Amino acid sequence: MHNKHVLTALLGLLAAALVGIGEYLLHYDELARFTEGGYDFMKGIPADRSTIGHFFGVLGATLYPIGCYHIYLMLRPANSRWAYSAFLIGTFGFIVGVVWIGSRASVSALIQLPETPEILALVELYELRYETLLQVIRITTLVLSIIIIWLSVAGRSHYPRWIGVFSPILLIIANFILFMVVPDIGKHSMPIALNVAFFIFFALSLCFSFKAQRLEQKNNQLSNNEGSY
Repeated sequence: MHNKHVLTALLGLLAAALVGIGEYLLHYDELARFTEGGYDFMKGIPADRSTIGHFFGVLGATLYPIGCYHIYLMLRPANSRWAYSAFLIGTFGFIVGVVWIGSRASVSALIQLPETPEILALVELYELRYETLLQVIRITTLVLSIIIIWLSVAGRSHYPRWIGVFSPILLIIANFILFMVVPDIGKHSMPIALNVAFFIFFALSLCFSFKAQRLEQKNNQLSNNEGSY
């Protein structure tokens, strides 16, 4: 596939956009109660909105591993083993992420019900079974970002050295800062901070993928010419 650098970047960008839309529908609260802990921010979210968000989020998240493969392609010239590790770690995180986001519409439906002991017990089980998975996603995003920063700083990847400033974990932190400084804007990006971060990262990566694609094609042509002698 001659356009794999560009195509995988586009699919990673699409994943971030689709999951971002889905998670926004699932989580956005005008009062920004998602910062308070618990699930009060889900109260009043209509079932049809959660259902639409569910399908956007789950179906979009299945494309994230392709975006991780794109990151591998872009980092591979610096260190193929660590680049492949980044692919595996990121893919693992997003597979777990599909399970997590696929649960959000269900807990939203629970929160709309009266707070009986049975419902509260189910919510507690949900927290144990699914919120734990969210921590996995955060850890894998952190490790993936560290590898991106490390290999890009080495100067041998398809990225410029400064791309680490726009690594996903730093962009997530920037989202938190934006919410604290300008809450009227930040309350829209906070519920989907991870997807905003990856959307920006893949958009930048797409810019550099055209050059990476041309370089790989040139190297392949040189290899083919040498092999013909």
